[in-house]
Amino acid sequence: MLEKEASNLGHHVVMQDAKITQVNTDSKKEDFDFGDVVLERCVSYFRGLHFTSCLEFMDVPVLNKFQVASMCGNKMFMTLMLKKHNVPTPKTYFSFTSESASENLEKVGYPLVIKPVIGSWGRGVMQLKDKDTADALFEIRDITDSPHDRIFYLQEVINRPPRDIRVITIDDEPIAAMYRKSSGGFKTNIALGADPELCEITKEIEEISTKASKAMGGGILGIDIMEDEKRGLVVHEVNNTVEFKGLSKVSRRNIPKEMVEYAFRYVRK
Repeated sequence: MLEKEASNLGHHVVMQDAKITQVNTDSKKEDFDFGDVVLERCVSYFRGLHFTSCLEFMDVPVLNKFQVASMCGNKMFMTLMLKKHNVPTPKTYFSFTSESASENLEKVGYPLVIKPVIGSWGRGVMQLKDKDTADALFEIRDITDSPHDRIFYLQEVINRPPRDIRVITIDDEPIAAMYRKSSGGFKTNIALGADPELCEITKEIEEISTKASKAMGGGILGIDIMEDEKRGLVVHEVNNTVEFKGLSKVSRRNIPKEMVEYAFRYVRK
């Protein structure tokens, strides 16, 4: 979709595959056909992040910037930055061993939602409703013992309708939004079967989305918002390489076209 819109706007477009691109410490921008600006669209967060680092090393303009990608890709870093910039967000608890996380759960009380600090599409996100469930999950994490398994990200359960709101922001401006309705469980990811429905961008949605985008450093972002019964809107996630296929089905605006137009405005500043 991005390639099509860029071509329609008269731009020469190259689809570059990061999986086969080779970079070294002597590499120069001129060694590759990266064009004037790169839209980084790797499905793999780690591949995209490290590829972005290589691009910036060669002074290739890339969206989003490494700092933004790094911040959004780690839920702990992202949550702390949202809170630091006074963006309403669910209360979140951090522990660095399973023992400490268990103590935290007993102190705070069930249920809480546990999320991997790195990951997308709702994978590994689950509600811990009782001690038996938590103990079983923590035991698995102790066995696998990957670096990210040692970081326990526990978040309050928000009392909300069975949906959330995805907003796409470009250069801190919300351009399109949709409700993602749960298909049965508490997760609302389109990748898991949630149904998209057009959401009008209210003044409140505009303000919180813009504030969240600025907190992350701007660019092209997906802001995920929940409607808390008491507090109103809260941002629970900001996505770096935001997907837009589902939202494009219901949006009145041409999302990929506006992404391409922004990329060229960005590089011409």
